[in-house]
Amino acid sequence: MSPDAAGPGRPEAEADLAGEARLGFLLKHAGLRLRTLSGPLLAPLGVEGREVAVLTVLATRQPLSQLAAARRLAIDRTTMVAMLDALEAKGLVRRGPHPKDRRKNVVAMTPAGRGVLRRATRAVEAAERRFLAPLTAAEGSRLREMLERVTAAPGTDAS
Repeated sequence: MSPDAAGPGRPEAEADLAGEARLGFLLKHAGLRLRTLSGPLLAPLGVEGREVAVLTVLATRQPLSQLAAARRLAIDRTTMVAMLDALEAKGLVRRGPHPKDRRKNVVAMTPAGRGVLRRATRAVEAAERRFLAPLTAAEGSRLREMLERVTAAPGTDAS
């Protein structure tokens, strides 16, 4: 068989497999695996991972404006409005006029939203433990530290 013939030993096939070691590929599939683990744990709570992220951002002493919440999550305003509409329909958040600037809306979690966030946080933590299970505790901590560093680096915010 010539080296140009199709087959697993062919250089092109090896180059194709090398794409699986690319950082983008690995990060994408790590994210998919984590969502696969967390999805079933969040489903009984009636929320998805993105909604938990919104609730987490809203878990502040002072209600945030829709725009401030969107900026913290690095998502556009239109997406934030749709997510807040869904969370409001579930009774987890409420929107109202800003006390000092009636042109803005502020968003606050309801007591039901705080309860869902507490349970969702436990579910997400369980999914993260399962996700990190192939690593030692030190490796899992190191992975988190490194990801925090690269996402906090200058020029990485999506706004």
